[in-house]
Amino acid sequence: MIVLTAAFKAKTGKEGELEQTLRAMIPEVQNEKGTMLYILNRSTNDKGQFLFYEMYQDDKALELHNATPYFQALLKNIDGLIDEQPKIELYEDIASISR
Repeated sequence: MIVLTAAFKAKTGKEGELEQTLRAMIPEVQNEKGTMLYILNRSTNDKGQFLFYEMYQDDKALELHNATPYFQALLKNIDGLIDEQPKIELYEDIASISR
């Protein structure tokens, strides 16, 4: 499994617009076969800080996700809404529980 986190910081006054833009990804990603988990989080301390927590079956599934038209549109749509480039981190799943 491949785990990806993507952190976004909204420009002041753009928090709601960024949230809507990020939320729009959820129904799009719903049908991706190799996407195992796709969660959007908002900081409890900073309403302009968002985090995607994503889990993919393998590298190919992540590549397919990144190539989708809606992901490419997201990259364009967040321009002007964020203070800095998203912070992307990749991890490998080494231990977990599932309920």
